Amino acid sequence: MPSPQSSSFGRHADPAVLMRIRSLELRVKAVMEGFFNGLHRSPFHGFSVEFSAYRQYTDGDDPRYLDWKVAARSDRYYIKLYEDETNLRCNLLVDNSRSMSFGSLDYTKADYAKTLAACLAWALTQQRDAAGLIVFDEDVEDIIPARFRHGQLRQILMALEKAEQGASTDLTKPLERVAGQVRKRGLVVLISDLLAPVDGLERNLGYLAAAGHELVVFQILDPQELSFEFDAPALFQDMESGQEIYVDPGSARKQYQERLQKHLALVQATCEKLGAIYELCATDRPLEIALSEFMLRRQKMKAGSARIPQRRSPAGRST
Repeated sequence: MPSPQSSSFGRHADPAVLMRIRSLELRVKAVMEGFFNGLHRSPFHGFSVEFSAYRQYTDGDDPRYLDWKVAARSDRYYIKLYEDETNLRCNLLVDNSRSMSFGSLDYTKADYAKTLAACLAWALTQQRDAAGLIVFDEDVEDIIPARFRHGQLRQILMALEKAEQGASTDLTKPLERVAGQVRKRGLVVLISDLLAPVDGLERNLGYLAAAGHELVVFQILDPQELSFEFDAPALFQDMESGQEIYVDPGSARKQYQERLQKHLALVQATCEKLGAIYELCATDRPLEIALSEFMLRRQKMKAGSARIPQRRSPAGRST
């Protein structure tokens, strides 16, 4: 089970301080500038547009692709040969259901999830990749198709900031929407507490995996949801159904933690079965850590896939 904590907390921005920044845009800049400044090698390598080669400029070439830095150093003009205008198309699916409004800290799971999604959108945009957004609860509340264009990031940030808390969680509709609308293979990032039955998760994520999409699942939970360290008996309310139940934490803690660990194990097993990257994030975990560990895991997964030898036909051709 991935640990929701890290021994290197002290070197990163405290989420409690970060979440006091009211502007989502300023909050994201604080995270990402610190994130990149603290790295010798960016874990976002692989998100960026990769050009395959240079060649000398000839009449008729598009001057937009001239490398002016090379020209300034060598007084020669070279064109970057890009493999593709956009290297990656990413759809961010953000859970905004009522259960996401829980928070034992000064901020909620929804605050953390929106900030994480905004950080990923910022990184994708900086690397010239296409970012899109779907905000959902029991239905799809907002959708911004994945594009790389001027103003796309601001549109995503505005949608995340204005999103109002919804009702119950239903993963079926947003995942079906992505599967039905996104034809080109890309990256699908699901950000949710996943406090819903797991049985439908495999089926709905399976459609996307079968279509060739790369899948990433961030499960966002409050520290109290993980530890259940409440002190005294109290009346607890289900934030989605409204049902109330009187609970003595001392006697219920063991059973609760056993059921939670079983649920988390099922979620992780489902993701692993589908080849999805799974990250469990407590909301007191610095976002820089969540981002860097995700990107390093993604790099390792892609490197492992690249090392798988191709089966060859008797004629020597790859199959």
